[in-house]
Amino acid sequence: MNIDTSFNVYTDTPKGRDPDSHSPTLRNYHKFLWSKKLPNGLLFKLDETNPMRLHHKSDLGEFVLSSDSIAHTYSNIKSTNDIIKKINSDELTKFVSLCSTIGGYIIFPSERINNQMTINGARGVNKKIRDRFDLTLECIRRYYIKEDSPLKGTFERYKQFFNLFDSFQGYVDFFLLQDLVSNDYSSIKYFIPFESFENYPLPNDIAEYQQYKYNLSKFVLARSQRMKNLNK
Repeated sequence: MNIDTSFNVYTDTPKGRDPDSHSPTLRNYHKFLWSKKLPNGLLFKLDETNPMRLHHKSDLGEFVLSSDSIAHTYSNIKSTNDIIKKINSDELTKFVSLCSTIGGYIIFPSERINNQMTINGARGVNKKIRDRFDLTLECIRRYYIKEDSPLKGTFERYKQFFNLFDSFQGYVDFFLLQDLVSNDYSSIKYFIPFESFENYPLPNDIAEYQQYKYNLSKFVLARSQRMKNLNK
């Protein structure tokens, strides 16, 4: 498959719908990218049994997965409205477009367990995360080394999924997230400074938003290049 890492997934999404469930291109790209060998050498092959989800069933277990954005611009929420007003409109449009490419998306299990929130839902509503993927990845890092985090309970419900990757390094390498971690996988390269989960997670002013935008853009572009290399 020829993956166009510059393709805006809203292009083939019906107006008013979410690309995560309604972009055929995004779903096909996910299917191609993540249908590959796991760290244990077994093939994790995805199919489209459900037209809005991806599916895997084997001796490893059965998984229903959906796309999720990991590159949020916070350009349409009340909390950052005053900051966004100060950003050049062309600059913001370019940022939003970049974050709407395959480099800004990942897959997570989409079925609720015990009628509780999915990973996607939990990281969005948790006030200590607010959908920031660098903070989500810190929670995933802590999960693998059995440390506490705001998403620990959620991840424990989905341990069968995380067990597929054996370790934090296995998870990072599988989903091409190497540019968001240190060389030894021991720490996260945060988009904006992080001290603890008690701090407000979103940019506090325009300078911090610009830093967030720069680092997130750098990550999406680097991950897109890894996808191109994988495609070759």
